[in-house]
Amino acid sequence: MRKKTEGFSLIELVITLAVLALLVSIALPSYRNFMMQSNRTAAKTALQDLASRQESYFSTNNNYASQLATLGYASGTVYVPGNGNNLYALSIANTTASTFALNAAPQGSQAQDSCQTYQLDNLGNQSNIVNGSSGTTLSVSGCW
Repeated sequence: MRKKTEGFSLIELVITLAVLALLVSIALPSYRNFMMQSNRTAAKTALQDLASRQESYFSTNNNYASQLATLGYASGTVYVPGNGNNLYALSIANTTASTFALNAAPQGSQAQDSCQTYQLDNLGNQSNIVNGSSGTTLSVSGCW
């Protein structure tokens, strides 16, 4: 009489681990890309708010502000979304009396995002600035 063995064989465990490793290797990069994509909303919203504040400032002062503190933000660097979860740093890139350009530069883990720096100007032009391998600035479409 043969005794019935219970449990898994070594081959079954190895096959299960191989399948699990394959699933994780496919799912993890997709999850990271999804998280970066969902975090982009914070940068877009912050730039729209900053542009709105610039337009309000322009309507009363007949020129655009060159400092974030002038628009009601805390002095120094303003991070989005804030509270220690710094994904983007807001800045006013270029300002004249009648034009402005606003940037949201990625920080921390978000710096690996392919969209890189979001930019919005006084005409409502939305673009992304990416430093190319040769140090040149490229514009990326499809991020906004």
